Amino acid sequence: MTQLLQSAFAAAAKLPAEEQDALGRALLAELHSEGTIDALIESRPDALASLAARARAEFSGGRTESLDPERI
Repeated sequence: MTQLLQSAFAAAAKLPAEEQDALGRALLAELHSEGTIDALIESRPDALASLAARARAEFSGGRTESLDPERI
């Protein structure tokens, strides 16, 4: 385990039990989500390549706009 992760767990351990459980659920959901995304990409590399090509075409065609963090 890295030092950063150990520090994060130590900080989380100081939270009330309900907040610890909420953080645990969020972390597990994130880890599951990442695994699902990785598995989908591995099983369908053609789909990812297709999405990337579409994104490049939209950018080249001027059909994209800059991300404005204030509008998220």
